[in-house]
Amino acid sequence: MASRTDLVEDLMSRFPHVPREAVIKEDLLRGGLAFDDSALTDNENGDVKPKSYFIFSFDHRTLPELGTAALRRPPEEIVLTGGPYGLRRTVVSVRTNPGSPYRVKSDDEGRLRLFLDDRPIAEVGLPPMPDYYRHTLANGKSVMEVAPTIQWGYLIYLTAFRVCQYFGAKEECQYCDINHNWRQHKAAGRPYTGVKPVDEILEALAIIDKHDTEKASQAYTLTGGSITSRVGGLAEADFYGQYAQAIEERFPGRWIGKVVAQALPRADVQRFRDYGIQIYHPNYEVWDKRLFELYCPGKERYVGREEWHRRILDSAEVFGPRNVIPNFVAGVEMAAPHGFTTVDEAIDSTAEGLQYFMSRGITPRFTTWCPEPTTPLGRTNPQGAPLEYHVRLLEVYRAVMEANGLSSPPGYGPAGPGRAVFSVSSFMDSLPGETEADRA
Repeated sequence: MASRTDLVEDLMSRFPHVPREAVIKEDLLRGGLAFDDSALTDNENGDVKPKSYFIFSFDHRTLPELGTAALRRPPEEIVLTGGPYGLRRTVVSVRTNPGSPYRVKSDDEGRLRLFLDDRPIAEVGLPPMPDYYRHTLANGKSVMEVAPTIQWGYLIYLTAFRVCQYFGAKEECQYCDINHNWRQHKAAGRPYTGVKPVDEILEALAIIDKHDTEKASQAYTLTGGSITSRVGGLAEADFYGQYAQAIEERFPGRWIGKVVAQALPRADVQRFRDYGIQIYHPNYEVWDKRLFELYCPGKERYVGREEWHRRILDSAEVFGPRNVIPNFVAGVEMAAPHGFTTVDEAIDSTAEGLQYFMSRGITPRFTTWCPEPTTPLGRTNPQGAPLEYHVRLLEVYRAVMEANGLSSPPGYGPAGPGRAVFSVSSFMDSLPGETEADRA
C-alpha cells in the first residue's frame, strides 16, 4: 500500500502548477493532524494562541475523544516553512485528528516540526498569544470567547448566534456540526455564549482596537446559524445587521465589515448594506442540484436552490459583484452515499458552478470540508474527499477565475504562496500574488 507521502509527492509531480504548499495544506485541512502533548497550548494562560472553536468544531473527533487536546487546546493555527519541499510560509487552520499520519512534535534538537509518516517535512511556527487575549471584559468573559481572531490575526470572527434554526435530520445541512459543537462545549462546561450581546462585542472590539497596535486585524465577519423565525424579536437581516450598525457607529472604518448569512431577499440585503456591511457571503454550499436538495434539506425547504441563486445575483446589484463572495464546502460533492464517485465528475460539477457565478463577476470562495464525526456525512465519509479532488479544484478555480478576468476577492488579505493568511482552504495560496514569480 502506498504511503501518504507517496500520494502527496505524486500529486505534487502531476500538478506542478499547484503550489506544493497548497497540496500539503489541503491534506491537513481534509484529514487533520495530531499533536504531541508537548505541542499543545496552555489555553489562555500560555504564550500560544489556543483554538477558539469559533463556529464549528473542525475536528475529526469529539471533545471526549481528543484526550489531552480536549483539556489543553491545540493552537488556533500553525504556520509551515522550509523542510524537504522548501515550503514558503503557509498558514493552516488546525483540525485535530489523533489518527492522522501528520503529527506536530519536537525533533531530536527540540525544534517543533511537522512529521508525515514519521519524517519531518516542515518547521512549525505557533501563533503568539495576542495582547488583547490577555484582557477580559468587565463581566469576566474573555476576548477569545466573544471576539476570537483567526487567519493569523487578520480576521475577527463574530459568531453572534451559535446555534442554527435549521434543526434536526430533516433540516440541518448534512456536513455541518454547528449545533453539536454548541452542545459539546456546554456539556464540557466551557463558556460558549449562545447569543452574544451587542455591548459585549463592542467591549471586546474596544480591547482589540486598543491592544492591536500593529493593526493586524483588518476585517470582521458577522455570522452564526441560519434564522428561520426570529432571535430576540428580530429576523435574520436585522439580527445580524444590528451588530454591524453598532460596530460601524463605534469604530467607523476601522475594519472591513463582512456578513455570512442566508441568501436573503433583496430588501433584506439592502438593509445589510445600509447597516454598514461591505461584503456579503450568501453561501451556496454545493453546486449540484440533487446534492443541494439532499445535503442542505433545510435550505431547500425554506428557500430552494434556484431562488437561492437568484438572490445571490440580486445581491450583486446591491453590493457590486466583487463584494458578493458565496462560499461552498469543497469535498462534499464526493460524499457518499449520494455524491459523485469520480473526481472528474465532481470537478466538472464544481467548475460549472464557478463559471455560473464568475461569468457574472461574482467570485465564490471555498472552505475545505472537514468530515466532523457527529454529522451524517462525516460518519459515512471519515476520510473526506480524495486529495486529488482538492488539488484539481485549486487548478480549475484559478483557471476559471483568470478566464473571466477576475482576481482574488477583497477581505481575505494577501494572495499568493508564502503570503496568504486565509487558513481554512488554499484558494488564496494558489492565486498569484502581487510580486509572485513563477517557480523555477
